[in-house]
Formats: sequence, C-alpha cells, structure tokens
Amino acid sequence: MKKSIRFTALALVSASLFLACGKNSEPVNKEEQKPEEETQQPVTHPSFYYGADVSWASEMEHDGKTFKNASGTTQDIFVILKGLGQNITRLRVWVDPSRGGWCGYDDVLAKAKRAKAAGLEIMIDFHYSDFFADPGRQDTPAAWQSLNHANLVTRVNDYTKEVLTGLKQQGITPSYVQVGNETRVGMLWPDGKIANTGIVSNYSNYAELSNAGYDAVKAIFPEAKVIVHLNNAYQDLEWWFSNFTNAGGKMDVIGLSHYPQGISGKTWQQANDGAIDNINNLINKFNKDVFVVETGIKNDNLSEGVTILTDFITKIRQISRCKGILYWEPEVYGWWKPAIYTTLGWNAYDMGVFNSDGSPSDVVKLFKPAQ
Repeated sequence: MKKSIRFTALALVSASLFLACGKNSEPVNKEEQKPEEETQQPVTHPSFYYGADVSWASEMEHDGKTFKNASGTTQDIFVILKGLGQNITRLRVWVDPSRGGWCGYDDVLAKAKRAKAAGLEIMIDFHYSDFFADPGRQDTPAAWQSLNHANLVTRVNDYTKEVLTGLKQQGITPSYVQVGNETRVGMLWPDGKIANTGIVSNYSNYAELSNAGYDAVKAIFPEAKVIVHLNNAYQDLEWWFSNFTNAGGKMDVIGLSHYPQGISGKTWQQANDGAIDNINNLINKFNKDVFVVETGIKNDNLSEGVTILTDFITKIRQISRCKGILYWEPEVYGWWKPAIYTTLGWNAYDMGVFNSDGSPSDVVKLFKPAQ
C-alpha cells in the first residue's frame, strides 16, 4: 500500500514548501535527479484526440485485475489503448489521498511514465481535493482547510507548480492540464463556491483560485493547454462562462463532460444533439476550443452504447474546434470497485466497458481515428 511522501521543490518554488502525496517517508531531492534531455524537435499533435481516463488502472492491478489486448494476450493497459488507436490518456491528481495513495503524486507519475512509454500524450486533471471533486463535492484538502482566501490562492499556485515540476523532472510533459474538475459550483469549498444558477455569486474568489492554477501551469509548461471543465455538456453553459470570464477567469480550452443516458426528460438523441449545439455555441461565443474530457454509457447494453457513442463521435468530429473525446474509466470490469466504495456504501461503477476477461469491448474500439 502506498504511503505519502514529500519532495523538495526546485528553485522555481520555495524550498520550504513540500507536497505530501507519494510513497516514501523520506524526502526526495529533485535537484539531485537528472532530468531527461529536452528535445529540440517540435511536437506534432493530432488534429483530434481519442483517449480515456484510466486513473483506476493501478488500483485495479493492485487488486489482481489484468488487462488483455484484442488477441487475448495480457498487456499493459496503456499499450492496449495505444494499439486501439488512442493518442492521449487523462490522469487525475489528488492532494493527499490517504486511502492508499491512489491518484497521489507517485501513483500519477508511475502511470504517466507508462503512458508516455506507450506513445500516448497526457492530460493531467487537478481535482484540488483529497478525493473526488465534482458538482456534488468540492472538498478543500484537509491540510489546506485553515487557510484564508489569499493563502489558498498561493497554495493552489505553489502546489500546482510542485506537482508539474516533479513530473517535468521525470520527463513528463502534459499536453493539457485541467485546473479543477467539473467546477460548475466552483472548487475548494466554501471559499471558492459559486451558485449553480445564472446569477453572479462569488465568481471572483473562484476565478482567482482557478487562475492561480492556470498561471502555475504556464510557469512550468508554457505550451500546455489549460482546461476549465464543467459537467452536462447538453445544457446551455454560456451564462457560466460569461460570469467566469467577466470575473477575470482564464482558460485556453473549455472542457465538458457528456453522459447522454438517464437524463430526465431527454432521450439520448436529444442529449447528444443538445451537446453538439452547446459546443458550437461556446466555440462561437468565447472563441475557445472545446474538449469532451469525459463520456460514458451504461454497460448493461453495449450494443446501444455503440450506437449512442457512434452518433456523438461522428458529430463532434465534424466540429473543427472540438479537439477530442475521452472515455471515463473504461477499463473497469467484473464489477470491480475501489475498497473505499464499500465503506461509503457506493455501488461499483456501471460504465466500465472492458469485457469480463479484461479485454476491450466494441465501445472502447470506437475511440480511434475514423477509417
């Protein structure tokens, strides 16, 4: 089981600041580690990204799960996804995940190295929390809860630099970085909480926190694209991004989640069409690229799932400024769930779309360039 570590920051970050989110109890001196040689060759990015968030993969492997390629041969999950035609992977980061260290710095670094070795680009997703952050919970990390607003802004900036500096020292260069996860209601509650309505409510605090992450990303990886991410792609979100940008909020790319099933009063066709309309509107209104950073379908009817996602992927590929789509945790199978779910009384994730033998289903195979 992983334990928390601290590692010293580089000169870019105050030497007195530490990040607790790894394995060993002794500090690791990043200055003593030799970074990989920087390549002088320009990076060529695909015009459209296909990928997945497989942040649970290492925890599944710890619990004895293995993954197989389409031929039935056991293989690294990232190699499997690359072999299917994917070109990017998304990895979430939690500040101090005491429940085993999953999605802490060491765990993220290990997975990022595997993804890079497989030839995948990387998206880093900062939750700025010790556990999941989403519209229902945006819990301030335990170690930050006594900080006032100004100090929280500083801590977000320093922490983001610490994590990204550590990745950079290990040869990891993310193409995209999310500063917050599904932040429709803000983040780092209560300081950065905003109302889930069209009214302006505390966007100033939230925008300052978000911008602290944005500025930190640009300080370490100037070429990385910074994403601000909301849920419910099918809904009108112009009001939210207007409030955010009017408060001084910065972003390079709009990130959206799209789960088209089970929406009250809507068929999946209506949800897909609503998302397409909203994506086009956001692009036109804010002059920003859009990236569908999460999608998924119920795994009780994969045939229908193929139909739903084929429809959506076909349509977003026709939008020149829609940059890609990622499936959220497709690798789950056999009703596996994290151990903490039992404690919380949660069911297993029902949108995992690997087969019972650990091989990718036809749904996963949709996430590749058009033939």
